[in-house]
Amino acid sequence: MIWAVGGFLLLLISGIPIVLALGIAALAAIELSTSAPISIVAQRVYGGIQSFTLMAIPFFVASGLLMEAGGIARRFVNLAGAMVGWITGSLYMVSVVTGTGLAAISGSGSADTAAISAVMVPEMKKRRYDIDLAAAIIAASGSLASIIPPSIVMIVIAVTSSQSIGAMFLGGIVPGLIVMVGLMLGAWLFARRGGEAYRDGAPFTFARLAHAFRDAAPGMIVPVVIIGGIVGGIFTATEAACVALFTTLIVTMFIYKELKPRDLPRILLKAISLSATVLIVIATASVFTWIIATEGLPAMLSGWLTGITDNPIAFLLIVNLLLLVVGMFMESISAVLILLPILLPIARSYGIDPVQFGIITALNLSIGLITPPYGICLYVAASVAGRRIEQVSRRIWLPFLCMLVALMLVTFVPTVSLWLPALMMN
Repeated sequence: MIWAVGGFLLLLISGIPIVLALGIAALAAIELSTSAPISIVAQRVYGGIQSFTLMAIPFFVASGLLMEAGGIARRFVNLAGAMVGWITGSLYMVSVVTGTGLAAISGSGSADTAAISAVMVPEMKKRRYDIDLAAAIIAASGSLASIIPPSIVMIVIAVTSSQSIGAMFLGGIVPGLIVMVGLMLGAWLFARRGGEAYRDGAPFTFARLAHAFRDAAPGMIVPVVIIGGIVGGIFTATEAACVALFTTLIVTMFIYKELKPRDLPRILLKAISLSATVLIVIATASVFTWIIATEGLPAMLSGWLTGITDNPIAFLLIVNLLLLVVGMFMESISAVLILLPILLPIARSYGIDPVQFGIITALNLSIGLITPPYGICLYVAASVAGRRIEQVSRRIWLPFLCMLVALMLVTFVPTVSLWLPALMMN
């Protein structure tokens, strides 16, 4: 176990890509501290991705890329502008609402962040908004893709914890909307004190809203199909992903007519690349988690935690702190695959619902998407805005606090994440 955990941490600190760090540490641990044959590596790698449910990932990724290339993202921005563009700090509001809408289609935080930034940042610069705060808010809006279905992170959490994907998806909706409202409120409070630059939003009209809604309505079919199909038991998550891809293709090519056949090879190659990156991490992480499980780390950690406290709230606070720190240094799916098999059995022993624990995990790791040194969404937003990460990081406190409040609500009030699954799944 020392070889596995110590080797992994050492390799990670040295800057080696996480997929290699996981694989090398696992290989070294098997050779040096166990009597298992080396062939177990191939077996565990294959077993880690031998899941029908995980096949949903490439289809959701491809669907998100088609959405961005085919005009759905731009129409969501227009709809968000018609809904909240009249509020003080209107462009901040539009960014948050758009991020929430795109999260319900793509499941990829970095892709959503790039799409929102490309559309919103030029206009924000033109109106002399605080661009550092704008990048921070856009990054937080993009990170909602880890919470709001069809989140790829949620799929991995559900598979790892043997929970219903439908229940996990439903559990993320209310916390995601709480984060959205918190971001909008924080941005509004900032904009109120920011001067006239934030008060030039277009007036609200029902005619503009109706027109924007009609234009965006075909794209809104996709999340309805995904969530409705899974919750209604019409098809599995993988089948829903296939239907979502097919629906997105129809909308972008034959209704909006912005996606051309010549665009498809480029988009599909990118989807293959992104999906392969996720799946190879899952494959190598399965070897690593098998080693630490067989070496008894979950039992050791459980004994240590129960020796410290028998209070489930205290346990959750410790877990929150751990996951917040881990999320700052590690990619979300890797963190889930390494930590969830260890922490979930302990959470069960405290009587904590697995769905609630899964949402807590996803929320913590979504905060990691906006906090350096990892903070991939923050890096994307800063890059598109033409700002250094150090400059943008000075403004990250506002979205960080908003997301932290949502995390505390989910931690202390289980109903926040559990009432919708209980209502819809029974």
